[in-house]
Amino acid sequence: MIKSAVVIFLLVSCQVLLGAVHKTPVRPNIILRSEWGAARASSAQNLAKDPAPFVVIHHSDSDSCTTRAICQARVRNFQNYHINNKGWGDIGYNFLVGEDGNVYEGRGWGKQGAHSKSYNSKSIGICMIGNFNHHNPNAAAVKAVQDLIEYGVSLGKIEENYTLLGHRQTTQTSCPGDSLYQLIQTWPHWSSN
Repeated sequence: MIKSAVVIFLLVSCQVLLGAVHKTPVRPNIILRSEWGAARASSAQNLAKDPAPFVVIHHSDSDSCTTRAICQARVRNFQNYHINNKGWGDIGYNFLVGEDGNVYEGRGWGKQGAHSKSYNSKSIGICMIGNFNHHNPNAAAVKAVQDLIEYGVSLGKIEENYTLLGHRQTTQTSCPGDSLYQLIQTWPHWSSN
């Protein structure tokens, strides 16, 4: 009786330790295209490098959103602008994140975006909805982005040793805003190169 209790204790202890070492990433709440009312993409191209070796962080340089209804409306407006004004086949980003803590599927995993010309074919572009020049996104949005990246790694859609960049590192722009850019420099995998 005592011997089997010790064996059970050791097995449970090993499982707890292994769980701590092999932490299962949290799946963020991803609002699918069909759920936010996306228009059909007129063109789609797969990433040239899948899994993606880069993650590029953007901000929308617009008002933020703290409810799902407002975030969905913003995402639809971004898609309309990208298709009708920019002439792109779809919304430019792979994913968008609101301060409601939700992730909105843009082009999605494995698809080439239109968010940073020289990195479109080899990155996942994540846009945080709002203007983050003078303040950081709220904790819910930050957690959602970090969870999305970890989830993408666990799915094999982002390379394990991916490089994290701010949009301004890939082209002449102030995106993702001064405050957000400072913040992402503290995240794992950010590189000054």
